[in-house]
Amino acid sequence: METTMDVAGIGGFFVLVLNVWAIVSIVGSTASTTRKVIWTILVLLLPVIGFVIWLVIGPRPAKSKA
Repeated sequence: METTMDVAGIGGFFVLVLNVWAIVSIVGSTASTTRKVIWTILVLLLPVIGFVIWLVIGPRPAKSKA
């Protein structure tokens, strides 16, 4: 039973890290504010599915001028 809890905890932490990364990328993207809000809500309400959808078709981060 404890092993299952450890795996679930690690998996949950991994999903949290990926979602934070997605939200930071969404906020830093060139998309309109409305689209940023919609994408952020999608990622927050559907953590795994929302992240996968964002990863495939979501807004891309703004290119830095280096």
